[in-house]
Amino acid sequence: MLTTRRRALAAAALGPFAPAILRAAEPDLTALGDLTSGAKPINAAERARRLSRAQALMRANGIGAVLVEPGASLTYFTGIRWSRSERLTAALIPTEGEPLIVTPFFEEPSVRETLAIPATVRVWQEHEDPLRLVATYLSERGLAARPIGIEETVRAFATEGLRRALPDARLVSANPVVRASRMIKTPAEIALMQAASDVTVAAYRWTWPRIEAGMTGADIAALMNAATRRLGGAPEFALVLIGEASAYPHGSREVYRVAPGQVVLMDCGCTVGGYQSDISRTGVFGRPTPPVARVWDHMARGQQLAFATARLGTPASQVDDAVRRFYTGLGYGPDYRLPGLSHRTGHGIGMDGHEPVNLVRGELTRLAPGMCFSNEPGLYLPGRFGIRLEDCFHMTESGPRYFSEPPRSIEQPV
Repeated sequence: MLTTRRRALAAAALGPFAPAILRAAEPDLTALGDLTSGAKPINAAERARRLSRAQALMRANGIGAVLVEPGASLTYFTGIRWSRSERLTAALIPTEGEPLIVTPFFEEPSVRETLAIPATVRVWQEHEDPLRLVATYLSERGLAARPIGIEETVRAFATEGLRRALPDARLVSANPVVRASRMIKTPAEIALMQAASDVTVAAYRWTWPRIEAGMTGADIAALMNAATRRLGGAPEFALVLIGEASAYPHGSREVYRVAPGQVVLMDCGCTVGGYQSDISRTGVFGRPTPPVARVWDHMARGQQLAFATARLGTPASQVDDAVRRFYTGLGYGPDYRLPGLSHRTGHGIGMDGHEPVNLVRGELTRLAPGMCFSNEPGLYLPGRFGIRLEDCFHMTESGPRYFSEPPRSIEQPV
């Protein structure tokens, strides 16, 4: 469950004891081995299939070309790993033939380092308009009069620049192409997500027994990230909420320290081969009190119900609806009210930690093989504590299958 605010909180400065904790843990870390040596990166054949599918979807939806800026979608289709700036680098995927890559002249060598498909590369100089290169390419291909799909994260300046370069162009959403392509994961993508989940689970197993009284969330996160790296994953986030901070899904700016009887909620993920994991575990340092154990059990049952409801052909909204009905019957809520579940039951996941579609009220997309989701219907009691268990699953022809198995009891949260 990753947001910009949560990422900022998770990236906060390490606690004062973190360096010493890491030094003390070094002998233990050396015992960990790389779990990702067998992970296979996305290959040329897979990328060719992606482009072929996207072009078929363009033809089916009457779209002549799709414009994509740097980010997961650009990497998905072209392999290019690039950051956004005021200098436009982008891809234009036509309904037939090679994509066009536009980039500043001085960036071309760097862009080509990760370009993984056959493509036409055209460069622009600092005084030139890169969208005119796009417009010229569309005209050369006879596509300027056809609808042009705009990937949903493309910035306004690029869209408006294309409108100026092609005043008569009809710009439409590229969701029927890009979302429809990325939403359905292939076996190669599922394998990388499984590898990332395996790393995170192993890092949890290593980290949890090393939690000690007096540690802050940042101290524990430092251990988790160190283990993740040692196991072969690239840490994406490690959010650790202690005591009352766990009552707020993305935590508090207050610094809490581990003490006997306190809830410890960890929400962590990593990347392997460009694909993410996202797993949450909640336990207690010492013995749980009956109220905490009861809420943990309620939340675990909510997660089980969500998994049981996720069947092929079921609208995504029904997973969230089922959990909320169950929680209301237990006295939580109703709806998003607290104490209760204040966020959606789950989100899509893949190259991005959050991808369409969500397990949320009103989402009518039907579950299909290859879709991947988090399952995290947390329960939060403001001023007291919160419980969140999060495990991701993917839809198969026979129903949902977990990447990580949920814990069975609060006494053994990992």
